[in-house]
Amino acid sequence: MQPEVPDRPFKTLAQSARERRDIVSGETMDEAQLIRFVVGPDGTVAPDLARKLPGRGIWVAANRQSVETAARKNLFSRSAKQKLSAPADLADLVEQRLVRRVLDGLGLARRAGDLVSGFEKVMATVRSGKAAWLVEASDGAADGRGKLLALARHIRPEPRILGLFTSTELGLALGAENVIHTAFLAGRSAGSWTQEVERLTGFRPLLPESWREER
Repeated sequence: MQPEVPDRPFKTLAQSARERRDIVSGETMDEAQLIRFVVGPDGTVAPDLARKLPGRGIWVAANRQSVETAARKNLFSRSAKQKLSAPADLADLVEQRLVRRVLDGLGLARRAGDLVSGFEKVMATVRSGKAAWLVEASDGAADGRGKLLALARHIRPEPRILGLFTSTELGLALGAENVIHTAFLAGRSAGSWTQEVERLTGFRPLLPESWREER
């Protein structure tokens, strides 16, 4: 008789160690899909996006609705079995910090040589298949962006698109002026940065609504 095959593959210890329970849905998820919160000395809940602060973590799915529900229904107190205070603008605070981490990640990537900027250089990088992401300024001209997006659609794997920041915001993050077109090269740093971006998708769209007709 053949041994029964489980419906799901067995998880390694490392995989199990990276999983936590979302206090809102009760579902177990990978840490990369969650926001870790810790309790300050005054009993106030605060986000720990780097997952490094001491103390017992309380985990919530990385989206605005879940964080707002956890705060509104006092689920942090229920999980910790003690009276806790969650700021009314907790979801906004998480979003602001995620935005900061994504921008800081771009700055680190530039210093590491993992970013390419400028229309012609970005075009060549996309054409070569080396771009993991196209980072386009939200206030950039549609003509240049359209050419890059059209090219990207024919590349496999297709680069992902981020149009969340203005040219000024990108310039401040990258220490340059008039940053419109940037490509994030595929590699390890792109993988870790992608996790930060994916958490941010639960709080705001990554593309302006007006771009959807261009895709």
